Amino acid sequence: MDEAELRGQIATLLGGRSAEEIVFGSITTGASNDLQRATDLAERMVTTYGMSKTLGPQAYQQGQQAMFLGDGVANPRRTMSEETARAIDREVKEIVETAHHQALDTLKHNRDLLELIATQLLETEAIEGEKLHSLLSQVQAAPTLNRS
Repeated sequence: MDEAELRGQIATLLGGRSAEEIVFGSITTGASNDLQRATDLAERMVTTYGMSKTLGPQAYQQGQQAMFLGDGVANPRRTMSEETARAIDREVKEIVETAHHQALDTLKHNRDLLELIATQLLETEAIEGEKLHSLLSQVQAAPTLNRS
């Protein structure tokens, strides 16, 4: 997957949480797994796939351990400075926040369709196949906003 696809996937993962914000004006714990998956994907973009504007094309395998000659001592595969760790945290946060805004903008721009799908889900509990594709084909991209 390329960077744009990964960013779109993160925005999609944040769709449920964003819909709660728009419809209810608050969030619940229901989207916590999606939020974790979105954050993990953003971190992999920066630390594993080298998709970092700040750090460049380098891999920082945080959290992965390698055994050194079977001595039972776990050593990090690549150590990093606190400054680099902070840069990773900032960039992951920026990716997730940008995707969150993209999800909010898309849902707000398609609010009528959001309401229609929600109503149909309340009536039928599931939307699948051709009906789902038909509804999703009606989604219109939100105008892009310059967020700095």
